[in-house]
Amino acid sequence: MTTESAPVPHAAQATAVRRAASAIRPPRNGGKDATAPRPAARAARRRAPAALPAADALALGVTVALVAPGVWPPAVLLVQAAVQALLHAYRGLYRPGFSPSALAELPALAWLAVVQWYAVAEAVTLYDPRLAADWTTLGCAAGLQTLVGCGARAVVHRTRLWSAARSPQSTLVVGEGPVADRVVAVLQEHPRYGMRPVGRVAGPGTEADGTPGEAPLPLLTSVQDAGRAVVQNSVRHAVFTVPPEGVPDGWELFALFARHGCRVWLITDQGTAAQCGTTGRPDHVWGFAAHALTTRPHRPVAHRVKRAMDAVLASVALVVASPVMAGCALAVRVCDGPGVIFRQERIGEHGRPFVLLKFRTLRPADAHESATRWNVSSDGRMSRAGRLLRRTSLDELPQLWNVVRGDMSLVGPRPERPYFVQQFSRTHPGYRARHRMPVGITGLAQVHGLRGDTSIEDRARFDNRYIETWSLWQDLCVLARTAGSVFRLGGS
Repeated sequence: MTTESAPVPHAAQATAVRRAASAIRPPRNGGKDATAPRPAARAARRRAPAALPAADALALGVTVALVAPGVWPPAVLLVQAAVQALLHAYRGLYRPGFSPSALAELPALAWLAVVQWYAVAEAVTLYDPRLAADWTTLGCAAGLQTLVGCGARAVVHRTRLWSAARSPQSTLVVGEGPVADRVVAVLQEHPRYGMRPVGRVAGPGTEADGTPGEAPLPLLTSVQDAGRAVVQNSVRHAVFTVPPEGVPDGWELFALFARHGCRVWLITDQGTAAQCGTTGRPDHVWGFAAHALTTRPHRPVAHRVKRAMDAVLASVALVVASPVMAGCALAVRVCDGPGVIFRQERIGEHGRPFVLLKFRTLRPADAHESATRWNVSSDGRMSRAGRLLRRTSLDELPQLWNVVRGDMSLVGPRPERPYFVQQFSRTHPGYRARHRMPVGITGLAQVHGLRGDTSIEDRARFDNRYIETWSLWQDLCVLARTAGSVFRLGGS
């Protein structure tokens, strides 16, 4: 399935930025720190919806003071505030939007206020019947909280739009044609959306366009140019006017923006969502459908659990398998000579390179052969030890250390070398989308027998299916099936 090579020094530190992009207009701050990207933490703080929870808390406090003073003790009110925050977060009322509307949020606020007051009242009544509140009080409280919350949220939304218009963030627009031209014009004409176009990513031969009073945007015709523009202009937003799969090198651009911490959007008049997934409620930018694009399904807590599970299981497996790994290392040393572990550059999540570890099963002629030759288990240069390690998949055991380090996951699409990632991305639709999730030691494609010299298109299809239907239970099922295949000598 893979071949080996000599160590790849400093592969993880590779960067696409080599020189300044002179074609891009400088930031409005007069060029200060023009070559340094804005820290991701600062951008996150700017997006943090802290004002909306404060507005909801204010509405609850006003309601309690006017309608139900002294009905419940302070501890109950704190619990109620926590319940309110959880309900609003679950409903998505704290997610930032381009065109927020307090009136549009009114039905959700009213329904959640009723649920909140009723649930807390029932819990308090069960705990102490003397604290029971009558239905009239609960109804008035829910209604007043809804009205005050709606008004407070309207103030917050208006303040945010005003703040965004005063200091819009640098934005790159990806796409060609009249839709892309109009999206650029809209963002330039309406700074309240918080985005200031500083460049356009389009194919060669595209002519620059601009609105009256605005200079035409610089055109970027390669991923490398886009990378330099992101760094030089501290770009915080990237706008696709068609899904990434409809743009040349779209997935590579998507991975570039993700690596630099940019927020990626799909803004189009088609109202379609990209295959890479959308998050949040439908929004609009001056009538154009707007979706936030994400590299993975929007389940941050579950993905944190996945990472924690990977770290714990991989650490335990390293300890348990250490005698087996010592035996494998000895066999390789005796049969094939020095150099038990080999290191090879692979492409991981978001297109990031990392150094993968494996037990050496053969020695390639040179580094070029290692990076560009597709090798399978029938290679005549493998010793008996190498063939046994391949058949039992024991040569993959050092990758447990990659999992502990965070380069990989236990379950995910198998990582490949940069040369083959470029080749397969051009010939197999959807192959680039495999990098939406952390790469893994095993995956859904592997447990279906797609290992070694098998269809790349089928592998990409299974990998994308795994990402779209991902769950922790599915990971456990894949691990169980992988263990069974090892005992059946199902390696490549």
